[in-house]
Amino acid sequence: MPRDHHPAKPLARRHMPAGFDISIESYTNGRTVRIPSDYGPAQDMRGFDAYRNIVDYIVRITHRIWESADHAGAPRDVEYIDACYAPNSMVYDDYGLQRGSRKIIDDTHHTTGAFPDIVLDAEEVIWAGNDAVGFHTSHLTRIIGTNTKASRYGPAAGTRISIPVIANCVALENDIFLEHVLYNTSAMLRQLGLDLREEAARLAADPPPGWPRDKSVWDGLRSAAAPARPLSLAEPVDGFDPDAFARSIHDNVWNGDGSAVAARYHADMRFEGTTDREFAGTDAYRDYANELRGAFPDFALQVDEVYWMGNETDGWLVSTRWSAEGTHSGNTIYREPTGKRCQIWGITQWRVEGGRVVREWQLFNEFDLMMQIEGARRG
Repeated sequence: MPRDHHPAKPLARRHMPAGFDISIESYTNGRTVRIPSDYGPAQDMRGFDAYRNIVDYIVRITHRIWESADHAGAPRDVEYIDACYAPNSMVYDDYGLQRGSRKIIDDTHHTTGAFPDIVLDAEEVIWAGNDAVGFHTSHLTRIIGTNTKASRYGPAAGTRISIPVIANCVALENDIFLEHVLYNTSAMLRQLGLDLREEAARLAADPPPGWPRDKSVWDGLRSAAAPARPLSLAEPVDGFDPDAFARSIHDNVWNGDGSAVAARYHADMRFEGTTDREFAGTDAYRDYANELRGAFPDFALQVDEVYWMGNETDGWLVSTRWSAEGTHSGNTIYREPTGKRCQIWGITQWRVEGGRVVREWQLFNEFDLMMQIEGARRG
C-alpha cells in the first residue's frame, strides 16, 4: 500500500531552525563542485533513502532526476521521481493541480526532451520541520538550458534560457506528497521569443491539464499546510517575529498604503521576480507593486504559510506563500480591463538583516493570470 501523508500537518514555532548549520551555504561553502561529497551535518531522516539531511535530499534528488550525469557518470534518472514523489502526490503549479507521480514523470520527460542540456542549479533551500511532522522546503533553483527540440510551445527555438523557479514541498519518508511550484513559465516563453499574450490566448482556447482551476482546487491551493491561526497569534513571542513580520509587510504592501516598503526594506534592496523582473531599490519596488495593484483595484491578498530559519545575530531566511483575488478592472500592465475575476498566487523568499529585507525573490503565476485575462477577452 502506498503511504498516505495527506493532509500536510502545519508547522509550529518549534519546527523552525534557529541557525544555518544545515543550509545551502553550509552545503556548498568553499567547494568547487556543485554537488559535494560531504553532505553536511547529519539529521534524523526516518524513512528516507541515504540522504544526510533535508538540504542534501532536495539538492541531490533534483540533480539525479534532471541532469545528465553525477560524479560517477550515472545518466539522468527521471524515473526516480517514482521513488521520491508519492503516488497520490498533489502538485499545484502554474496551471492548476497535477495529481500523482506519473504525471510529474511525464512532464519532466517532456521538459528534458525539449532542453537536453538542462541544469537545475540550487540557489537556496529554506526549510523547517522534521521527519515526524514533515519537512517543509522552499527551493529556489535556476533552470538553465538550450531549447534544441520541439515542445508543447512549438518547434525548437535554439534559444538558451535562464530562469528562477521556486518549489515549496512537504516531504515524509522519502516522498514529496504536497508541492506548490512556480516554474516562471512567462519568463521561459519570453526567452524563447514567444509573444506572451498570443500564447496565453492560444492555451486558454486549448488548455493544458489542470486549467482552469475550479473553486475546490483554488481553495485547496490556499489552505494546504496552512496553520489554523497564524503563529504570531497562536504562539506569540517577544522580539523579532518572522511570522508577524512577513504577514504585516505583505498585508501593507499589497492590501494597504505601501508604507512598509520604506519602513521594512533596505533602501538598496535587490529584487528578482516573475517574467525577468530585476531591479534594486525601494522606489522601483513601489512602482512594481503599484503597477500590479493598478490592474486589480480590489486586489485582496492573504498569507497562506510562513516558515523560516535563522536568528537575530545571523539574520533570517523567510519563505512566504500567498494568494490573492482581484477583478481586472484597471488599465495598466494587462491592457484594457476585462472585468475578469482572477486568481493570483505566489511564493516570496526574503533575506532579512537588522529587521529589514535586503533581498527578495518573488514568483507568481503571471502566465496563468494572462491566460485568465486573454481567455475572458476572447470568449
